[in-house]
Amino acid sequence: MSAEKVITIDELKEHSSKDSLYILIHGKVYDVTKFLDEHPGGDEVILAEKGTDATEAFEDVGHSDEARALLPDMLVGSFSGDMKAAVAAAATEAKLAAQKVNKPPSAGVISYVLPLGFLGAYLAWRFYFSQ
Repeated sequence: MSAEKVITIDELKEHSSKDSLYILIHGKVYDVTKFLDEHPGGDEVILAEKGTDATEAFEDVGHSDEARALLPDMLVGSFSGDMKAAVAAAATEAKLAAQKVNKPPSAGVISYVLPLGFLGAYLAWRFYFSQ
């Protein structure tokens, strides 16, 4: 009997495309590549969980005993590492990337000159009409 293969977070993330997709469920890593086309919910559902711990998503759906019986044939090995830390790191990376994309362009000098111009015009108007 051979020892079960140990999969790291880097290897899990390497297999995150339609051509080669690993999913982590309950600390076990499964190669679901061949199952993508057969999945009743469509391949998008599985692809959405790539590179992360899909345990919660898997359990929330309430898979049947028949669906669970398919898992042993897809087993690649056990996961090694702290998935919570890996997910947190990935979330931080995604958040930083989103901030870079969503950062509004700087208005520069105009953001200071325009309000000062309005203030100057208002004060001149007040001065002119107060005499």
